[in-house]
Amino acid sequence: MDPAPCLFPAAGQRPPAPPCLGRVVLPSASAAEESSAAAAARRRLESLGQVVGVLGTQWGDEGKGKLVDILARRFDVVARCQGGANAGHTVYNSEGKKFSLHLVPSGILNENTQCVIGNGTVVHLPGLFKEIDELESNGVSCEGRILVSDRAHLLFDFHQVLDGLREAELGNSFIGTTKRGIGPCYSNKFIRNGLRVSDLRHMDTFCAKLNTLMKDAAMRFKGFEYSSKTLKEEVDKYKRFAERLGPYITDTVHFMNESILQKEKILVEGGQATMLDIDFGTYPFVTSSSPSSGGICTGLGIAPGSIHDLIGVVKAYTTRVGSGPFPTELLGKTGDLLRASGMEFGTTTGRPRRCGWLDIVALKYCCQINGFSSLNLTKLDVLSGLKEIKLGISYCTKDGKTIESFPADLDLLEQIKVKYEAMPGWEEDISLIQDYNDLPKTARLYVERIEELVNIPVHYIGVGPGRDALIYK
Repeated sequence: MDPAPCLFPAAGQRPPAPPCLGRVVLPSASAAEESSAAAAARRRLESLGQVVGVLGTQWGDEGKGKLVDILARRFDVVARCQGGANAGHTVYNSEGKKFSLHLVPSGILNENTQCVIGNGTVVHLPGLFKEIDELESNGVSCEGRILVSDRAHLLFDFHQVLDGLREAELGNSFIGTTKRGIGPCYSNKFIRNGLRVSDLRHMDTFCAKLNTLMKDAAMRFKGFEYSSKTLKEEVDKYKRFAERLGPYITDTVHFMNESILQKEKILVEGGQATMLDIDFGTYPFVTSSSPSSGGICTGLGIAPGSIHDLIGVVKAYTTRVGSGPFPTELLGKTGDLLRASGMEFGTTTGRPRRCGWLDIVALKYCCQINGFSSLNLTKLDVLSGLKEIKLGISYCTKDGKTIESFPADLDLLEQIKVKYEAMPGWEEDISLIQDYNDLPKTARLYVERIEELVNIPVHYIGVGPGRDALIYK
């Protein structure tokens, strides 16, 4: 019997690809055999470059996971570049089984795809193993298909405790985090006392490093206490984790760049969204990483010139979870209707999402920052039945002065007035439509008006939760 391949490579060494790794090629068909919808899908997918990023353009929850899941069939590698278990992606397999993923890239449902958790992420190992166990129990093979960066930071259970203590400290000014420990973990990363996945290779020094981390936390938060017993229990737990994680640990910077050199197709799955970016979002009501296009490079260690296409995912309306300004928010019956029709409850937290009209000012701002080549407009079907649909096309001050771009000043954001453009709605159920030309005329006018306002084409239109409920334009 041949020896099993080593899946715990030395630094700089590329791990072996699983036997199923290989680019998926859609079967060709003659023009006569192929429907117009199938032809549009084939042309659109074949037009994508070697390295493609899928990023959120609002406050998250736009439906990125579904597009990644669909596109992954044509890619060799799907990678996460930032964030952690605060990013919830809901995807469905070919049998309609629902999976809620947080750390594992959505491409895992496609058996030909290698999944990478990059250096820019923060990894909660109990959560990661829970996801892997759930996938495996539902027949999704993970062995040899998930690579975890040795440079990624470890997120511990006590980080989640600190997250809650920090929110309690803020009182009525709380940020509304997922309380998954993301902020405290990134804080340790940036003050340079965090632990990384590579530290699991050196358990002889792991205890001392973790002790320093927990001691600092106890000094900062009066409500956080630990003892030598709890420290030992945590170290013992991570000794077991280190053994199990061993086959997954990889120098993913080397892996990603080798994949680019070997012309493998790479899909990058963003978490959260640009309006939650630590620099560009509604600070401080943001996440602790960079879910905009720059985060792809820093979170995976690939050069900007390697990225060929960036797809921005945007809902046909706007939602956000947690605190912070929301200029187009609807607080009445229409907002409640969107929430109910769109099943707007957080994948990670279950919290009801705040709903409002599509904010074109915020969308244009995000498009400028990211340089999208196309957009994926999701949940267009949720707007069915509305007699009138509005687009928030500009902001102005109380005295009527136009604001040219999305402002950083939160006080100004809380006071601005939104100028809306009203468009006629449609009554038809569009959830089974696959050809763009079969959409109601008013639905097409809505899509085309968005394209006109942001000057970026909408190439993908979601009309339902399933894999097949996507129109290629």
